[in-house]
Amino acid sequence: MPTKYYTSGEFAKKAHVSIRTIRYYDQKNLLKPAVRTSGGARRYTEQDLVKLQQILLLKYLGFSLEEIREMTIGSGDTQLLINSLQIQKRLAEERLEEMKNVINAIDSTRDALEDNQQVDWSKMLDLIHLTSMNQSLSVQYKNATNISARIRLHSDYSTNKEGWFPWLYSNLHLKPGMKILELGAGNGALWSQNIDKVPEDVTIILSDISEGILADAKKEISYHPQFQYAVFDAEKIPFADETFDIVIADHMLFYCDDISEVLSEVSQVLKSEGRFICSTYSKKHMHEITDLVQGFNSNIVLSSTNLYERFGLDNGQKILEPYFRNISCHKYYDSIEISEAIPIISYILSCHGNQNSILLDNYQDFKQYVDDKVQDGFHISKDVGYFIGRKK
Repeated sequence: MPTKYYTSGEFAKKAHVSIRTIRYYDQKNLLKPAVRTSGGARRYTEQDLVKLQQILLLKYLGFSLEEIREMTIGSGDTQLLINSLQIQKRLAEERLEEMKNVINAIDSTRDALEDNQQVDWSKMLDLIHLTSMNQSLSVQYKNATNISARIRLHSDYSTNKEGWFPWLYSNLHLKPGMKILELGAGNGALWSQNIDKVPEDVTIILSDISEGILADAKKEISYHPQFQYAVFDAEKIPFADETFDIVIADHMLFYCDDISEVLSEVSQVLKSEGRFICSTYSKKHMHEITDLVQGFNSNIVLSSTNLYERFGLDNGQKILEPYFRNISCHKYYDSIEISEAIPIISYILSCHGNQNSILLDNYQDFKQYVDDKVQDGFHISKDVGYFIGRKK
């Protein structure tokens, strides 16, 4: 069947856009005509229409024409498109939460005025900020998307090719008959990346405070009879004393409201010679990311608290000592070398600070800033490891 060609006018009408738009996309090297007549007139095909629909959709989703060109021309990089879409989704979620805050503030202010009350404008603004932070955290922990964004940066661009999760797993020294509990298991990467090494006759319980995150972990691991899943707060572990041979807390203790209570609970559910393995990092870990965002805007904070101050490599042993004995620290030596902006931006947007509210209306400028900073290579240092201790 011969190829059907459309004139610019026919093509524009079919796509519900103006002829000027078609010409503009040609000038920007986004959508070239399939052929040109001897007189220079443009001619388009059904395949061009599919590409135009892709461009229009991405533009509607908030991407710049430069970004769309990267996604649609030549590269065929599906992962780039997936990562970019995830960023746009996250920004849209933040904007939605921001609009909810505005509506709540309007309602609260109106109610106060209708009741002839004096409006405390400063207090109202503080309430908006507090609500915004709480809603941002609710988006963070709805599922494992943000955890996955952080893991991808490490798994795809780290210089130590062994990988954090295979290395950590190799230090668990699992044996037949063991019972293992992981607190704050996230998306289950410790196990999904080592699934072929897990003995058949062990019992592993993955826990998290978020049901959505655990659902993602279960999906990642798929069905293996060794695994069970439980939603609970690590400050109230719902198991009998001396149940587990190993309890694991991989980069999660510093998120707990009462770390001492968690450690007390862990000590109780460990068997007499049971081991507690908990990982963390120091102030030096990935400090280049903080330097990068603050170079763009000094008001950006990637975490509302310095997590390494709550439980880090420098103070972890002292925090663990009241509950465990024979404590030792083991470092994982690694760094990141990268020359792509999108994985770094995904990581930044997945953090727990105020960055998304600041970057929401400045995303294109921020992306260009990161592009410029990393195009010739960008080094990110790591200072990370785990503590191991036995029950006292």
